[in-house]
Amino acid sequence: MRSARLLNAAAGLGCAALIVYALVLQWVDGLEPCPLCIFQRVAFATMAVFFFLGAVLPGKWVAAGIGLAALSGVGLAGRHLWLQSLPSDQVPACGPGLDYMLGMFPLSEVFAMVLSGSGECAEVDTVFGLSIPLWTLFAFVLIGVLGVFINTSKRTHIAH
Repeated sequence: MRSARLLNAAAGLGCAALIVYALVLQWVDGLEPCPLCIFQRVAFATMAVFFFLGAVLPGKWVAAGIGLAALSGVGLAGRHLWLQSLPSDQVPACGPGLDYMLGMFPLSEVFAMVLSGSGECAEVDTVFGLSIPLWTLFAFVLIGVLGVFINTSKRTHIAH
């Protein structure tokens, strides 16, 4: 049980570190996040919450939460990559900012508008030669699989 708790805590810190790095890219490097970027941060934050809960009490319910958050993140990152792959004449027009949408529309409509994408989501910013949504896709898959394994494997639940 101890190893599952430590691994959950480490993975939760890893998710938190990714969010901090995104904030550094925003505040220090001046890369303004598009709405899909913001939702990907929310998916990482959700994973972190479940990992930290798993550090206290690991189990299948934690694995399910991590898995759902990771799958949501994979979907968001995949949609983001698809928008970035469109030819410039097929990119949707830029929409209003996320703050404006949240203040003016019900949350369900905001989700629908964000997932439909907008022009700012099609801009490609890279880190170490790869687009940021591609990095997040890799991270969602890797950390999500790790989280599900940690919290469902009998080996990590052996008491020491």
